[in-house]
Amino acid sequence: MFDQDDLEDIRAERERWESETLEPILERHGERRERFATVSNHEVDRLYTPEDIADLDYEEDLGFPGEPPYTRGPYPTMYRGRTWTMRQFAGFGTAEETNERFHYLIDEGQTGLSTAFDMPSLMGIDSDHPMSEGEVGKEGVAVDTLRDMEILFDGIDVGEVSTSFTINPSAPVIYAMYVALADRQGVPRDEIRGTLQNDMLKEFIAQKEWVIPPEPSLEVVTDTIEFAVEETPKFHPISISGYHIREAGSTAAQEAAFTLADGFAYVEDCLERGLDVDEFAPLLSFFFNSHNSIFEEIAKFRAARRVYARTMEDRYDAAKAESKRMKFHTQTAGQSLTAQQPLNNIVRVTIQALAGVLGGTQSLHTNSFDEALALPSEEAVRVALRTQQIIAEESGAADIVDPMGGSFAIEKLTNEMEEEITAYLAEIEELGDGSLRDGVLEGISGGYFQREIQDASYEYQQRVERGEEVVVGVNAYTIEEDTSPDILQIDETTRERQLERLESVKAERDDEAVEAALEALADAIAEDKNENVMPYIVDAVKAYTTMGEIMRVFEDRYGAYREEVTPA
Repeated sequence: MFDQDDLEDIRAERERWESETLEPILERHGERRERFATVSNHEVDRLYTPEDIADLDYEEDLGFPGEPPYTRGPYPTMYRGRTWTMRQFAGFGTAEETNERFHYLIDEGQTGLSTAFDMPSLMGIDSDHPMSEGEVGKEGVAVDTLRDMEILFDGIDVGEVSTSFTINPSAPVIYAMYVALADRQGVPRDEIRGTLQNDMLKEFIAQKEWVIPPEPSLEVVTDTIEFAVEETPKFHPISISGYHIREAGSTAAQEAAFTLADGFAYVEDCLERGLDVDEFAPLLSFFFNSHNSIFEEIAKFRAARRVYARTMEDRYDAAKAESKRMKFHTQTAGQSLTAQQPLNNIVRVTIQALAGVLGGTQSLHTNSFDEALALPSEEAVRVALRTQQIIAEESGAADIVDPMGGSFAIEKLTNEMEEEITAYLAEIEELGDGSLRDGVLEGISGGYFQREIQDASYEYQQRVERGEEVVVGVNAYTIEEDTSPDILQIDETTRERQLERLESVKAERDDEAVEAALEALADAIAEDKNENVMPYIVDAVKAYTTMGEIMRVFEDRYGAYREEVTPA
């Protein structure tokens, strides 16, 4: 990228600068610390010059926005065309309460909905299950039947809004409910837009919510992808999620590598199913964390796009641009938020959001400043949304496509990140004897991912405790403060109201239709059938079959994995 004579001149000038200008200052004052590193403990240099990227091939490694390898962004105009989707997470209590929050966010200028579910819904059990007691509506909205989904989107045209659903083991049921809701509203299935998280491999690696074992879980995920290709081509049936891997304590490189490995595992499973890569790959989406080390995060996003584009073309023979273009949602780092001095979290979230924007995200969730204490209050949600709006409208960060491109530091860090990601992918492929899908499954069963994440998490915590990693308000700049501020409280009558609706639905529905739908679903997943489950789940939810009743069919077929395995 640079002429060799120019590089030699720069090298000579750097040596002169170091001896004449830098050394006298270091001798008199030194630097703040002996070693500088990112949150992931990746060492960073004092200064970067063209020497650091001397081997960079502009066309092969950078190119232009909207063209392979997409290092500089998946689209040519990026935010000059339209800003990223501002998608704030919302969900608590009953469907009525969350519907009210949805309308509030839309009125405040939010451009996409993102739904949080309570723990019973996440785990595929109904609100009246004994294990649900104390959890109904507490960390998200309770959804037992299609009736809840109808109330959740009351007054909202699902043909006009893009909706994200953060749910995994029971994701196919929620997806079926949304499809059924569109049918009820008269919205053509090929017009509904949104994203289903539905990333079960990540669950076994990090978040640890599951119902059935890994391999059948993977089969069901592939069913949803196949169904989406045929029925809902504008809806992303999976959001391959590094976010929770990072929240569990991984480094930035591990987050990107393990997420990409999961993504390629889904690709390989779809290919084995007989699907055309250029039909399903455009529907794949990704979900990343954005942490405090702004330059490391920008480099992570850029490197991940580059690795994905090259792998999809070289390994899986993807031909369409959309099949090689990595699109991703970003959420600011929940684990970086502190209960101490919670207003400091506004600054953290702003830095993290800016990293996501400068890294080229397609949609963004900014955490609320009080989330280390409880579900976010309306004021905190508004500040989080305004943070995005100020970045978009006032900062100028959205006005230049890839403004960090060409920075010696960013390009060097991007190259280093790509090297780390590629090395991890090679390890995982080796675990699977040449298959990334088999490598991921072997890595799950053998504890590979868990060990890598645990080691990184432990190392970070040790640095915090030694004071090498400063957390403002926690291990530095502490103050005496009120530790019981006003927070959002969930109405204690939530469970009672939810149970009343569930009981009412069961009393009003056609029990014979429910039984027939469940029998058809059971037959579809019988060992000798192995049909796509999604049409049967859609039929079941339209009969107002409950979440728990549907998931029990899968437990009966594959075993109640949640009862056999206790999450660590």
